[in-house]
Amino acid sequence: MRGAAPGGWVRLGGRKVADHGIFTVHRDRYRLEPEGRERDFVVLRAVDWVNVIALTPEREVLLVRQYRHGSESDSLEIPGGMVDRGETPEQAALRELREETGYRAARAELLGTIEPNPAIFANRCHCFLAEDARPAGPAEPDPWERIELIRRPAGALPDLVREGAIRHALVVAAVGLYLLSGRT
Repeated sequence: MRGAAPGGWVRLGGRKVADHGIFTVHRDRYRLEPEGRERDFVVLRAVDWVNVIALTPEREVLLVRQYRHGSESDSLEIPGGMVDRGETPEQAALRELREETGYRAARAELLGTIEPNPAIFANRCHCFLAEDARPAGPAEPDPWERIELIRRPAGALPDLVREGAIRHALVVAAVGLYLLSGRT
């Protein structure tokens, strides 16, 4: 048993109920103090994710369009993916940039870390800015990915969100962090 969490919640225990490769499903038991009421909560555990706003020397942002099975539609996004074992989030961001776009940047600066959906997900998404991204060869997407590279002026990002061209919540959050950074 762990100590009381904020809000009076005490975690009594939990167990994994399913493993789906990219995430596991857990049923965790909590007690609410001081009332003593108990309840099970479903928690999805996954490795952390990254996404990266990559800007070319011409201040164009590198976007990727790919089919998403959850929404059953194409999605306009920024490069991103999972943090592999042994990688730092920055290394993962630079790797995903290279794999999905064929571009490389010398470094990636953390814009912020967000919780995708803290009600059910127990992971984080690290949002990065990679400036001076330059072509480094052909993209090397995963075998099950079909990605189209799109370049747009970085100043177009707010309109792409406002007009609904960018709908992925984690990408919208990264754009917001980028705009708040004052680096536009």
